[in-house]
Amino acid sequence: MLTISELNIYPIKSLRGISVKSAKVTDRGFEHDRRWMLIDYRGNFMTQREYPQMAFINVEIETDGLNVYHRNKKDSGKYFIPFNISKTKAITVPIWEDNCTAFLVGADSDKWFSEALEVECKLVYQPDEAHRIVDEKYSKNNKELVSFADGYPFLMIGQASLDDLNSRLEDPLPMNRFRTNIVFTGGEPYQEDKMKRFKIRNIIFYGVKPCARCVITTTNQETAERLAEPLKTLATYRKVENKVLFGMNLLHEGEGEVKVGDAIEII
Repeated sequence: MLTISELNIYPIKSLRGISVKSAKVTDRGFEHDRRWMLIDYRGNFMTQREYPQMAFINVEIETDGLNVYHRNKKDSGKYFIPFNISKTKAITVPIWEDNCTAFLVGADSDKWFSEALEVECKLVYQPDEAHRIVDEKYSKNNKELVSFADGYPFLMIGQASLDDLNSRLEDPLPMNRFRTNIVFTGGEPYQEDKMKRFKIRNIIFYGVKPCARCVITTTNQETAERLAEPLKTLATYRKVENKVLFGMNLLHEGEGEVKVGDAIEII
């Protein structure tokens, strides 16, 4: 039996994630997941690929907004970002091949993040009316939406897959290296590779594209230190067409709530 063991939300793209017991599934992924994003002075989106220090900023979900704080800069305090922001200037921000509509959150947030990360940046938000469509090559109905995530609403990995990887490593790694939304127990290693259609409660999910991994997986989320693993080892047995694959990107049909402990039913 396959059972959900972790649910994770990343409200601000590439900052620390939040582990939750339940999550609301919306039209573009988990509620609040990657609806905010930092852009640099040129307007390019920022991730731990270029700025590993982003791992130092924690995010908390409150009833009416987000709290963020830098773990190593206690004097910067917590900064609050309300869910209900006034519609400010709309801009277009690129994410890979997509051009996405976003609103600037405000000068105060820009100042806080620029000081915390020691790099000039701005915070932007994706409003509900912004419809970013997933890659049509992998779409099921040409209408699926995605937030500021790299390309898909959800990423899933089985615990057995990480256990198998860790059995090959000198120093085992935690799941947070892989920025999953859904982790499950049960099944065999890399079971997610084969899960093309399944159900959690009344929501249908589709495994549509294996996840090609980048240098973020080599970034220690506690120290921001970057080493060779796990890409070095994964490349010895999970490399396809020059891409290292680990985890499965998902699309879905329906909305509702999923919880840790829920069963996954293969269809």
